[in-house]
Amino acid sequence: MKTMTEKDELGSYPTDRRGFHLAVIYSLGTLIAMGLGVPAAVYLLLPPKSRREDQWVEVADLKQLEAGSPEEIVFRRHRVDGWKVSSEKTSAWVVKKSATDVVAFAPQCTHLGCAYRWDENRKSFLCPCHNSNFDINGNVLNGPAPRPLDRYQIKLEGSKLFLGTVQKSEA
Repeated sequence: MKTMTEKDELGSYPTDRRGFHLAVIYSLGTLIAMGLGVPAAVYLLLPPKSRREDQWVEVADLKQLEAGSPEEIVFRRHRVDGWKVSSEKTSAWVVKKSATDVVAFAPQCTHLGCAYRWDENRKSFLCPCHNSNFDINGNVLNGPAPRPLDRYQIKLEGSKLFLGTVQKSEA
């Protein structure tokens, strides 16, 4: 019988149970390190997807909107943030002034971000949190709101209305 330090006919050392277990343990350790290391290296070394601020979302057909009457339109927008893509449901208040003149307001009051609504009796947007009022053009009529309503960028293609990003209004 050969000892563990003697080579066999092929020039290799005979494998015993301990050697086999060590080889399995080292192999599993290598696989685990690669399984954790490769995603970490990709995360650290490859740049994330850039945020696309120029995304346009189709929200309405202008033929369906009544001129001079604000309408709340709910739509779904996909946002890319790094590697995460999220889908969010949001809304806009759209005012069709003519066939080619449309305004879309962001749904938050410029005071504290409360959701406002169109009050048909007063013919103005009313924020229920602190009673700010805005006219049909988004200008402040009264209340603590410091500036007019924020607006979406708008693009028209035929009768289709597309909304871009929200542009903050100036006081």
